[in-house]
Amino acid sequence: MRLLPPTAAGASLLLVAALTSSSAAEPEPGVTVAPGEPVAVLTGAGSINATDLRYQVHGTDLGIMWDDGDGNVLMAFGDTYGAGWGGNGAGPREADWRCNVLAVSSDRDLGDGMTFDTMVQDRPGDAGQLLDCLQQNEVEETVIPTAGIAVGGRSFIHYMSVHHWGPAGSWFTNHSGIAWSDDGGTTWTKDPDAVWPNTPAWDSDFQMTAFARHGGHVYLFGTPNGRWGDAHLARVPSGRVLDKDAYRYWDGSGWSRSEAAAAPVTDGPIGELSVQYNEYTGRWLMTYLDESRAQIVLRDAPRPTGPWGDEQVLADGADYPALYGGFLHPWSSGPDLYFALTQWGPYNVTLMRSTLTRD
Repeated sequence: MRLLPPTAAGASLLLVAALTSSSAAEPEPGVTVAPGEPVAVLTGAGSINATDLRYQVHGTDLGIMWDDGDGNVLMAFGDTYGAGWGGNGAGPREADWRCNVLAVSSDRDLGDGMTFDTMVQDRPGDAGQLLDCLQQNEVEETVIPTAGIAVGGRSFIHYMSVHHWGPAGSWFTNHSGIAWSDDGGTTWTKDPDAVWPNTPAWDSDFQMTAFARHGGHVYLFGTPNGRWGDAHLARVPSGRVLDKDAYRYWDGSGWSRSEAAAAPVTDGPIGELSVQYNEYTGRWLMTYLDESRAQIVLRDAPRPTGPWGDEQVLADGADYPALYGGFLHPWSSGPDLYFALTQWGPYNVTLMRSTLTRD
């Protein structure tokens, strides 16, 4: 073997070090997403589910989704109105107002929309309220689902109790909590201990949430009330979702017992958060409303703790005025990615489709 002269050997070592350093600095493969396109309107008059005629759902919003483990996707909505609805945004209060309602769907062919098998009803032809609420402003104005998950045949909803509405994009909550159902979402019980009280400064980091299940844990991503906060992260063993003492909070380097130690995993402004592990790309996906940009965006990461990539636009307010929501469908692993989008003006929910590319 011929040895290199000292100068050449030194140069070669420097080259190897540079290449190694460059390789180590390269970002992990990520995801590219195309802007979403509407597939079908799911709720309201003229929707594919004719919810105004079948369930007295003329106007509603959000549409958080989860797999119930029994061949269905459950889809929970926020404040819902029937006959007498004003046709633009929420209200009036006397228009058969229900704080929350639920649809059941077994539809796996989402290319032409998401057909509801039924909605949970309190009487024939009227979608019933799932979680009780006082409907008293500055006491408990409403109770709205923000996340859902199923473990071992039991479904869980994480909800927020809204004290009062503030300026656009802002509201103030009493607390968030978890309710459970063992009968496919027909009846629900709020657990009295699985509650995250808000602070006197209205800045608790887990008032609005997203659930994701992976690797023996249920992950709970949280933001403060409103659309302007950062996202924080907790996790709990899958079998202990209702045991608040079992939750551990990501403090930036490890899992802490202290909720106060939770550190941001993504910077805001973040509203209506939805998170899933995506099998097709092998990445974690996060969607939310960036209120400052009036856009539904997607970010991806190798782990729930991050690092989370840059925002990519799923839907733009220039094309869909007064948009919000952006909740991921649990059965759309890719390359097609389906999500539910709400617009304040129509105050109804549309199924959207985007396309994922593995970088």
